[in-house]
Formats: sequence, structure tokens, C-alpha cells
Amino acid sequence: MGGVWSQLVGQPDAVEVLTAAAQSGARLVDGAGTAAGMTHAWLFTGPPGSGRSVAARAFAAALQCTAGQEVPGCGECQGCHTAMGGTHADVRMVVPEGLTISVSEMRALVQTSARRPTGGRWQVVIITDADRLTEGAANALLKAVEEPPPRTVFLLCAPSDHPDDVSVTIRSRCRRIALRTPAADAISEVLRLRDGIDADTANWAASVCGGHVGRARRLATDPAARDRRAKVLKIPLQLRRMTDVFDAAGELVKAAEADATEVSETRDEAEKDALRTAMGHGGTGKGTASASRGSAGAIKELEKRQKSRATRTKRDVLDLALVDLAGFYRDVLVVHAGSDTTLNHPDHADSAVRAAQNWSPESALRRLEAVLGCREALEQNVKPQIAIEAMVAVLYSG
Repeated sequence: MGGVWSQLVGQPDAVEVLTAAAQSGARLVDGAGTAAGMTHAWLFTGPPGSGRSVAARAFAAALQCTAGQEVPGCGECQGCHTAMGGTHADVRMVVPEGLTISVSEMRALVQTSARRPTGGRWQVVIITDADRLTEGAANALLKAVEEPPPRTVFLLCAPSDHPDDVSVTIRSRCRRIALRTPAADAISEVLRLRDGIDADTANWAASVCGGHVGRARRLATDPAARDRRAKVLKIPLQLRRMTDVFDAAGELVKAAEADATEVSETRDEAEKDALRTAMGHGGTGKGTASASRGSAGAIKELEKRQKSRATRTKRDVLDLALVDLAGFYRDVLVVHAGSDTTLNHPDHADSAVRAAQNWSPESALRRLEAVLGCREALEQNVKPQIAIEAMVAVLYSG
């Protein structure tokens, strides 16, 4: 299926349900039908990379589609174009920049969502990481979901490995769309046809991305991303001395910090400049002096949010490295079992075989559990350096 739905890779069942709902929504708006098949709250779940936020954005575009086609979501009309591009006046996307979504942010969003849509179709609110809602924010959202305005739709996205992080009271009021990990051939096809990547690179990236479309694209197009992955996958067989433990842990943390700094630096300064300008900094007119003095508190609050965003970026980078490590130890167990199951890292199959020759299955399993334990520790806000060093010590000793 074309249009906005072509953005959603390997999810035919979800596309079918969402298309039917968008059709029902269009008939309702046009006064030609009832709300059968359409509901005011949806929960998109699925593993990382399955396209939760992509599905939500495509559905939002289909609801705003003005082409009048039998299948909403043409991808060409102004409604589709602005919704997919993030500029539609009636589509709001909440992407938490820190570790949580605050109650104040959610209350402001709920107030805005109560307005009538300016375009006369739907007011759509997309929350990309609903599992990051604080208890207060979840309660504020729950009130809106329980008594929604007639033309407002809430689209919540959450990872399927932590479904309980979204409160049961909210989940019970949402229609759930469960996405699956896209097949490697579907990802490869998208990389070739949509991104113009050569077949060999597309096939390799699709085979090692763990079903994560966005990561496949980064690996196929970014040499730095390929280099980071290669360094991480060298760690298991490079731990020969105790000093290697601290070196490996330090490199992982340093790489994550460098990535966070690279992502944040330019954006942070641009945000500060924009805020200073908005607060009258550098002006010469009447009242600008007092306005500039008053901007100090706003800048301090902005810096606090930026610091939180950098912390999240650092932890996301570390988590990606841990996912790669966990995949390697899983490959070692697959080799031990003599299974023909597809490896997570087929391009490092020789390393997995060497590791299987040197480690018992129990030893490989302990290493895998250490990686998974480190991921949990980071989620619990354990200091990254301590969590990583504890993990690598187990990877060394087995």
C-alpha cells in the first residue's frame, strides 16, 4: 500500500486496522457515517525499531487526509504532507527530551487538545514514549482519555517489553495496535527503494540491525555508526587481562558521552540564543534591561532540560551498545546449541564460534545475564561507569 502507509515497514495487519479506522473517521467527519471502527485513544506497542511512532504519525496523517480517496493517507495532500512533516496545526507530537514526561507538560497538552481542530477534522496528540509518563502526568492524561472531546484522538506509543510502564487504567481505555519486528528482507527493500542504498549494503544492514529500521539506515549510511558497532563487538574476545575490564568500560562510557555531546552542542546553543532573543537580550529599547535580567531564570530552566536530554541521549547510546553485546552472547549460545537459527550478528559468526569453543554454555549465559542486568541497572539510574564496570568484570571472568 502506498501513500503514508509505505513508511510503515513489514506491518500489514496494523495497516489494515488503521486504514479501516481512518476510513471510519473520515466518514464521521464528513457526516456520512458513525464512529464504528474508530476510537479516541490508541496504544501502539512493539519492540524497538518496529515503527511505533511511525505508525502513529501515519495514522495521524490519514485522519487529516483531505484528498477524499477511498483509502485515506494519500501522502500528497496538504493534510498528509504537514502531518508527516510535523507542521500540521492539529497534530501535536510529544517527544520527551529528558527521562520523564512531567505533569505540567501533560496538563498543558491536555488543555490544548480540548480545542476544536482548526482544520475541521481531528485534533491528534501523539505521545511517543508513554512509558515515561510520571504518575502525575499519567493521571492528567487519564482524565482527558476518560472524557475526550468529540474530535480529539490520543495516540500513545510504548515498548512491548515494558507494557506495565503505562498504567493499566490508561491501557484499558485504549485500543491496542501490536507491531512486530520487521523481516530483514522488508527492511532491505525499504533501504534500496526509499533511501537509494545499494543492494549489498542494504542486505548487510538489514541482517545486523535487529529488526530496527532506523538503525539499519544509520548503519548503511553512517561510517561512524558502523565503527562504533564494530568496537563494541570486539569487546568479548579482547578481555584478556583485568586492566582490559576498566579500559573497555571507560571506552564505552566515553563514546556515549561523546555522542551525547555531539548531538546536544549545536542544538543547545541555538535554543539558548532563541530564548535570549525572545526575552529581549541585546535589545536597546525601553524595558529591555529588566527583560534581560528576567531571562536568567528561564535560561537556567532551559539548561536543566538540556542536561536531562543529554543524560537520556547518553543512556540511549549505552543501551544500544548493550543490545549489541547481548546479541553476541545469544549468538554464542546458538552456536553451542547447534541450531540453524539466524544469528544477530552474522558478520561476526567466526567470533561467536571462537567464543563457543572457549566458553561453556553456562559461562556464556552468565555473561548474557550480566549484560541484561546492566541494562536494568541503567534504567534504575545507577551511575553508568559503575554499572558498566560491574558488567565488564563478569564478561571477563565468566
